[in-house]
Amino acid sequence: MQRNLIVTVLVALIMASFVLAYTTLLPTEAQPQMGGGSMDGMEADALVVPPVRGFTEGQEIRFIHTEASTPQVADMLTEMMGSPVLVVPELADVPESARANVYVFQNGIKGDGPFGFQPDVFDNPPGTDDYSPLRTVNLITWVDEANARELMSADEVFEAEAAGELTIEQPGAVVNMPLLSWPGGQRQWVIRHADRYLSSAERRRRGTGVGQS
Repeated sequence: MQRNLIVTVLVALIMASFVLAYTTLLPTEAQPQMGGGSMDGMEADALVVPPVRGFTEGQEIRFIHTEASTPQVADMLTEMMGSPVLVVPELADVPESARANVYVFQNGIKGDGPFGFQPDVFDNPPGTDDYSPLRTVNLITWVDEANARELMSADEVFEAEAAGELTIEQPGAVVNMPLLSWPGGQRQWVIRHADRYLSSAERRRRGTGVGQS
């Protein structure tokens, strides 16, 4: 019974990720129109979930956060994105074999990650056998910040850990983080429209306003 519930939650979240990417993340002119282009008085642009910059396999990517398993993580990501990240405790019950990993930096090179340091690093992007939008959070701490450098792949993270340069801790949080672009692929709207809808952290880094192209 419990396993069936976990599988149901996983399937529902994956389906929701695709719906978000196809509808709420579409540029305004491609979004389904309701009530003359608005819903409950809201313009279509208000429905956009802001993309976030990250790295995988040595390349820059875009992704979104939609749900997190703990209130603390959800609150942090909501503030970072300027868009609500929902709390779904059942995410932590999804088997590890059905999750991939994200590496989040707590110190080191300044950037637009959740703690104000470099962007998150992902393993297993789409097209790999173990891809999943559900990510186990791994917290990275540089032992000596003087040795910190921007890492762009999980392999680089592991090499630095093996060299004793950083530590990896798993706090037990799981986040639903669908990728919008990845090495060799992207959802159609991303290349043309991603910079119009930046996360709050990235807007601050670039000094731009919402919706600028």
